[in-house]
Parts: sequence; structure tokens; C-alpha cells
Amino acid sequence: MIRKLSALVLAIAVFSCGPVENYDIIISNGTVYDGTEALPQRTNIAINGDQIVKIGNLGRAQATRTIDASGMAISPGFIDMHTHVESILREPVGESAIKQGVTTALGGPDGGGPYPLRDYMDTLSKRDLGMNMAYLVGHNTIRRHAMGLENRAPTSEELQNMKDMVQESMDAGAFGISTGLKYVPGSFSKVDEVIELSKVASASGGIYTSHLREEGLGLLEAVDEAIMIGREANIPIVLTHHKAIGRPMWGASIKTLAMVDSANNLGLDIMMDQYPYTASSTGISVLIPAWARAGGRAAFRKRIEDPATREKIIEEIMFNIEYDRGGAQLDVVQFAFVRWKADLNGRTLKDWAIERGLEPTFRNGAELVVEAELNGGASCIFHAINEEDVRRIMQHPKAMIASDGRLAYMGEGHPHPRAYGTFPRVLGHYVREEGVIDLQFALRKMTSIPADRLGLTDRGYIKEGMKADITIFNPETVIDKSTFVDPHHYPEGIEYVIVNGKVTVEEGELTEERGGMVLKRNQ
Repeated sequence: MIRKLSALVLAIAVFSCGPVENYDIIISNGTVYDGTEALPQRTNIAINGDQIVKIGNLGRAQATRTIDASGMAISPGFIDMHTHVESILREPVGESAIKQGVTTALGGPDGGGPYPLRDYMDTLSKRDLGMNMAYLVGHNTIRRHAMGLENRAPTSEELQNMKDMVQESMDAGAFGISTGLKYVPGSFSKVDEVIELSKVASASGGIYTSHLREEGLGLLEAVDEAIMIGREANIPIVLTHHKAIGRPMWGASIKTLAMVDSANNLGLDIMMDQYPYTASSTGISVLIPAWARAGGRAAFRKRIEDPATREKIIEEIMFNIEYDRGGAQLDVVQFAFVRWKADLNGRTLKDWAIERGLEPTFRNGAELVVEAELNGGASCIFHAINEEDVRRIMQHPKAMIASDGRLAYMGEGHPHPRAYGTFPRVLGHYVREEGVIDLQFALRKMTSIPADRLGLTDRGYIKEGMKADITIFNPETVIDKSTFVDPHHYPEGIEYVIVNGKVTVEEGELTEERGGMVLKRNQ
């Protein structure tokens, strides 16, 4: 009788445990930050295919692959809201982004980006992508196709043509429209043109991201213009890579953030993104007045040949060096990519002046800027942002984290360190070392908040049924290693990156697995 009872008890116990559950991947023992405001919890995650299928007790489960995440933080994969990924067709993996923990990148910022977008995305979807790619339609690209580099308002026919191109791109899956109103030819547009094009994106459920018309002396007016565009076009706004540049504007983020708060209190939808550095990076032509670059480099060369026009251009460049992106000194302009004189990479405008036997004055600097542009231009780093503005913007609840970085390649040029280190820098320096924001808030700025902004319903959170885009890192060691002096270093502490269920980074190293895909709005 006792034997029969024992056998019965054992049978009931086995039955109650149920069958063994089989999964492709199990992540165990990590601390999960699920993208919400809920407290992080130590738990387990099971993945089948490209989906998270179970979270919690996986005691009787087994998997093809198990990742022991003891002592690590498990986060939704990071979503980079501002990336320059023009070279993604050259190198589809995106190693410099993925090793930061990025699983989704939004391309086409600052008014740039590919066109026709549908053809481009069709081509991209055939590549073995390391991360997910989403795109905006760029105003500058559209304007260039419609009317070249002309400094004038569009005709009604040209405006309609641009609206049709925006609609075509939205139908192809663009997540919205971007502008680069500081850059040619976007700088030639009036606000009514931008509003009309933004209305088209808005009608399709898109967002508006803007490199503001000015980020230095005209910053407040530029923020006001962006808010007006949001109101008139009824479209959500992202002030992209938000900052206050140039010494005269340091501290202006107090006012710009108040403007954002006021607009949101009135029912508008205004957000921003930022990178965690005190230097920007763009072409050296940003120091040259836009009117001088109308029509392209050949037209610029012709203007330079006229003594009176040349003097006016030089004077305006001098002003920009002293009061705007130049940061008041020649040594704050650092060369990043110079094809026609590679030995300038990593050096400054001051270094170049001294090499040429010139005094490092604003005038001599301006003359060298003209020479650089005539030689084909150059990409530069501008050390003209105040640390307190960086911290203040980072603490704002409407600010997301984004790199504004290009895909970087080891040993190629002298890129801004944001290309390698944006997200680990926030986690390591600003969270762990400086305590500017806490870890949970930082991760939401990298995951769920940008996912919600883009309308992604299957990413940005760790929940059952969501896509398995996951970043696993060591919160005690994660840090950026790329610097302005020595940029070509991957970060430390990003241990695993999973993209659509594919383990793309394992123990900090790139694997052969590729899970990225092209994302389309309302896909």
C-alpha cells in the first residue's frame, strides 16, 4: 500500500511539473529593465525565433543556447534616433553602432537621406544587416531634387513636386520628415515651405525632426520656429542633437527647455534628442554663410574670385569663428576627415595655420576655411558646447539619447568619439560616475521613449510577444573608450547584443549572426 501511494505521489509530482519547455535562447539571472517605470527585477527571458516568448520562472526549460547574465543589466536594444548611416551598403553590419548596444538606427537626419526611398530600402533589405534600419525622408534631399541649390522660394509647381516626393517616401515606409535648416539648400527655405511639406508627413502619421536653422546666436528663434512648425503642421517634433553652441549661448538651454515645456503644456508634442559630448561635428562649410554656397562649389569659387564678395565672405566666416560654432578660437576646430590632406586629421585649424607660417588669427583662419572648401571641403569637430548644457538637457524628461554618429571604421579618419561611444558614455560616465541621471531613466531614453516616438509597437520594451532586440551589459564596467585624441576604440561592458533573436555580439565580440531588417512605418 505504501509503495502504491509513493508511486502515486511521484506521478502527481511529475504531472504537475508538466513537460520540459524548449526554447532557442534563455537569458538567465540578469536584472531586467523592461523599458517601463516599473522597478527592475531579477528574472529569466526565453526567446523563440525573433520573439520574446516568456519572462519569469523557467525552472524546467531548456534551450539551444543559454546566456548567464548574472551581475548584468538586461535592457531592450538601444534605439539611436539620429544616425548617419550612408555607408551601410558598404558595410551592412554597422559594427561601431552595434557594439554600443544599438539594435535599431534611424537614418536620414538633418534633411539628408536617400531618395527614392523605396528603391533604397528594397536594396538594403537584401543585405545581411547587423541592426534594424528605419528612415526619415530628408527635406534637403527633396529640395535638391526639385530645384537644385537655388536660393529662392519654390514655384507652386516645384512645391507640389516636393510634396509628392514626401508622400511617395511616406508611402514607402518613412517614419517622418527631417530638415537641416542650417545646411544648403534647406537654409534657403522659408518656414511656410517647411510647414507645407510637414503637413504631408503628418497626414501619414509621421514625425518631424530638425537640425534647427541656428544652434548658436539664433538658437531661441530657431526653437520657436520648430515649435511653430509643429503647431501649424500638427506634427510631433524632435529637436535633434539639441544643444547651445558657441560661448555667447552657453546656458541658453535653460530658456530652450522652458520653451519646450511651455509648448507641451499648451498641447503640442515637442521632444528632443542629444549626444553626451561638448563638441559637435559637421562639414567645415558650416562656418561659411549659406548665401555664399548657393549653386554649389563652382558658384562659390566664382564669388571668391570677386574681391568685394570675397571680403564679405571672409568677414562672415570670422564672425562665425569668433561667436558661433568656431568657439572663439582656432584650436576648437578639429579636422575629422580631410581627403585632400590626410595629415590634418585629428589636428586643428590653429595647427594648420602655424604649419603654414600664419598667425592663428580669425582672418587667417577664415582664409584657410575658404581654401579647405575650394579643395573639396572637410569634416570637422567643433569644441564649442558647455558641459552644464549637456547635463541640463540630459535630465529633461523629453530628451532622448542619440549619437548623430557616422558608421566608423577602425583607423579611417579621425571621427567624433560619439561614433563609437555614445550609449556606453551615458551609462558609464553620466549615470555611474557622475549620477546626472539614474540607470532606469537613462535606459528609457535609449529604448521605450524613442520606440514610442517612432510608433514602434513591437520594440523598445522587454515584454512577452515583443521582438527579441536585447542589450546585456555590465553596469559596473560599461564605459566609452573613444576620445577626441584617440577615437578608434570600441566601448567596454556591452557584453551581448541580440537583434531579432540573433546573438550579434557575444562577450563583447562580433559574431557571424545577422538579424537586422529594414523597418517601415506601420509595417
